[in-house]
Amino acid sequence: MELVPWLLGFLGKYPEIMVSAACFLLLLCRFRMRRRADRVPTNWPVVGALPAVVVNAGRVHEWVTEFLRAAGMSYVVEGPWGSPGDVLVTADPANVAHMFTANFGNYPKGEEFAAMFDVLGDGIFNADGESWSFQRRKAHALLSDARFRAAVAASTARKLGGGLVPLLDGLAASGAAADLQDVFMRLTFDLTAMFVFGVDPGCLAADFPSVPFAKAMDDAEEVLFYRHVAPVPWLRLQTYLKIGHYKKMAKAREVLDASIAEFIALRRERAADDATGADLLTSYLACQHEIGKDGAELDAFLRDTTLNLMVAGRDTTSSALTWFFWLLSKHPDVEARILAELRAHPPSSTGAGGHRTAAELKRLVYLHAALSESLRLYPPVPFEHKAAVRPDTLPSGVAVGPTRRVIVSLYSMGRMEAVWGKDCEEFRPERWLTPAGRFQHERSCKFAAFNVGPRTCLGRDLAFAQMKAVVAAVVPRFGVTAATAAGGTPPPKLSIILHMKDGLKVKVHRRRED
Repeated sequence: MELVPWLLGFLGKYPEIMVSAACFLLLLCRFRMRRRADRVPTNWPVVGALPAVVVNAGRVHEWVTEFLRAAGMSYVVEGPWGSPGDVLVTADPANVAHMFTANFGNYPKGEEFAAMFDVLGDGIFNADGESWSFQRRKAHALLSDARFRAAVAASTARKLGGGLVPLLDGLAASGAAADLQDVFMRLTFDLTAMFVFGVDPGCLAADFPSVPFAKAMDDAEEVLFYRHVAPVPWLRLQTYLKIGHYKKMAKAREVLDASIAEFIALRRERAADDATGADLLTSYLACQHEIGKDGAELDAFLRDTTLNLMVAGRDTTSSALTWFFWLLSKHPDVEARILAELRAHPPSSTGAGGHRTAAELKRLVYLHAALSESLRLYPPVPFEHKAAVRPDTLPSGVAVGPTRRVIVSLYSMGRMEAVWGKDCEEFRPERWLTPAGRFQHERSCKFAAFNVGPRTCLGRDLAFAQMKAVVAAVVPRFGVTAATAAGGTPPPKLSIILHMKDGLKVKVHRRRED
């Protein structure tokens, strides 16, 4: 009887032996698991569900969807020996409503979340309590400011008319293939930097310049995803040896810190001559007394705040646009209806450069429905991480607590028949419209692309307006043909953001006037 505790202690002390054991079990169960793709993952002794995680690492979102369907939308995945606890994976809207709204106070971000997402510092994604409340109040005040909204609209119109449209026109003339995901990431990087720092980095250009800041953001997000699936002993070993993903994150942080410091310094120089900027950084620099920090502490606060908002603005919108245009390329009937709506509601003479005003964008109801449907199937943030401070029982009947964290799969929720009906995997914008053609909203716990409850995304309206502006600038002028392998769905990248692994290769052609 003394052998078992000795063996467990030995494996905990030497994690490489545990990894070898996991590989051995992986070989034993690999064939059977592949034949039973609809089966819930086996929680093995010592290694937990690690073999299943390794087998399905390249298709994690599809795999989670499969086993949640089989398990009734919630399933406990046990971690290997040495892990801090088990994980409840769920796509149940009732659980989401409970954690994100009804019992919000019991599910703060907490120390574990902050440690896992350490690159984000004390920004709004990691913050709790008064720090979170303050950042949210400031962001809400800025997003509600008429001057800021006008500046955003004008900047977006300029970037579309002077950047995106000429770029696509050049691609159409040359007939060259391009990565539309890269194009959208460059566009949203520039736009977000303008809103956050008041500076246009010029990332969207015909020569596709290398932008270390953007590359560092991609690398950091990849590592953050890896931390969710890799066994804790393996992560600790990489940290101890300063190799692998630890090294990748360290390099990314150096670039992020240096880039943001440069932007802040530039904005401070300009603020000395002009303090009327409508960007977020200028807003914070003007209220340093409210922040209650100075010197290095102030710089750290500005670094964390601006990085969080860069992630929120660049990555989510670019991901949403990429998947949306891929869906349009596969559904010409939807594209035709969007084009008809755009032509039925042309921009007025007051729209700068022929671009639509905010009021005009709101009239594009079918486009709003199509974007919502795309976000349902391909949410930019495919999963949310929660942990209960005190023991709790979710509506699904599963007990959670400090040693059992929760991962909500928003990607899977959009594919649950119990939530969206038998046609849940179909791209059908009409599900968002009433018989009279008006847009009908869904409960946020069911459609959580913009988060739920007190942490609902403040930039939701801005994001929809930007996406509509992009579609309205592109679709009437250009057609896009996607070149995905064998016509299948592009595989998602293993990241906390639902980017396409290999980008979206397209051919652009000018649309003929009817």
